[in-house]
Amino acid sequence: MAKKQAQKFVCRQCGSVSSSWSGKCIQCNEWNTIEEVIQIDNINSAYRSGKKLESDVVDKLIAKDVARLKSTIPEIDEVLGGGLVSGSVNLIAGQPGVGKSTLLLQYAYSLAENNKVLYVSGEESSHQIGLRAKRLGVNQTKLRLATSNSADDIAATIVESDFDIVIVDSIQTIATESLSSSGGSVSQITGCTQLLTSAAKRTSTALILVGHVTKEGNIAGPKVLEHLVDVVMQLEGERYGSFKILRTTKNRFGSTTEIGIFEMKEVGLVSVDNPSAALLAERKNSDGSIVFAALEGTRPILVEIQALVNKSSYGYPKRAASGFDLNRLNLLVAVLEKRTKLNLADQDIYINIVGGLKISEPAADLAICMAIGSASRGLKLKNNSVVVGEVGLSGEIRSVPYLDKRLAETKKLGFDSIICAKQTSIKDGMIESVSSLKDALNQFLKS
Repeated sequence: MAKKQAQKFVCRQCGSVSSSWSGKCIQCNEWNTIEEVIQIDNINSAYRSGKKLESDVVDKLIAKDVARLKSTIPEIDEVLGGGLVSGSVNLIAGQPGVGKSTLLLQYAYSLAENNKVLYVSGEESSHQIGLRAKRLGVNQTKLRLATSNSADDIAATIVESDFDIVIVDSIQTIATESLSSSGGSVSQITGCTQLLTSAAKRTSTALILVGHVTKEGNIAGPKVLEHLVDVVMQLEGERYGSFKILRTTKNRFGSTTEIGIFEMKEVGLVSVDNPSAALLAERKNSDGSIVFAALEGTRPILVEIQALVNKSSYGYPKRAASGFDLNRLNLLVAVLEKRTKLNLADQDIYINIVGGLKISEPAADLAICMAIGSASRGLKLKNNSVVVGEVGLSGEIRSVPYLDKRLAETKKLGFDSIICAKQTSIKDGMIESVSSLKDALNQFLKS
């Protein structure tokens, strides 16, 4: 008698597993996200036969370590921690139209200068990819292109060929015959990723997968997909904006704090050598405009924060933020009303981080508050200054990490001073210290 196939139900939103189907996930409270997953015994059957594992001491394993696969695009290599690692599985995700395929095609051609690279597309024909390559003006003689929607064929190609790097665009468009569900389902995404990962690890081939995202900005498919891979990268930016940011949210071979900044041009995505100068190139010194010294990974970036304050036409004032957490904005508005003389209860407040960047560090608190105060009173910031500092609920200004790097970037861009909390470890004439939010508004805003 044949063994009954095991069944389970997985939420494609959060990845939680249950033994029965329901219309609503009890973990993430999302509706219609539960899908049945049938456990097929013969998936990856080629690797089921067990054998004794070979072990070795750590010193010998380190001695066998090979150099990373580097490209001619240093921004991507830096985000990865120094380049691709042989046998690693890398996942890159982003909104539709943000430039994933464009960036990967440029990266593939760059890697193909010194490595054997295969680009497999499940979404476009070879002719379409070739036209894009021609438009980007890249070398069209070294990279190998293929189109397929079969994970079995791609895995066989990885095992039987000698490619150093294989790029699959995208994991949601391929399927394996071992599973009966359609491509893009939870079981197919997980099964195909496991199959390709096994092939890549077996042959020490660096594998790059492209993943779609949901409307909330999360990687589509089960959360377990992110646990199966070694590196998870996100390409962020407005679809029609010029600046794109590549960052890692998981990296087993390096830091997750580094970012790469690119600008979309006719020849594709081009690395931005001086992002601070590019972001401030069109800035006008007006009320509501404050320059903030942000820190992305180990890289300091000067970015403009804009605020617009207008009397509300309705009983409930509106708060909106682009590139900044709305809950944090509401908290800072409450601190401004409580600790200063600003009356914002009947004012609409809009915050914009110029360039499509997203700021999440608390060091932006003081810049946000001063931008709101400047826009509310119609005052400009004194001198040619940069602002950085965390604001507490009592209105006190707290110190921020890596002030020395932010200060060096401020000097490089030609600003006169940096407004921040008092730093006991750093002595510099450009530092203008402030202890409270009220003092900062009174001392550094002028008509």
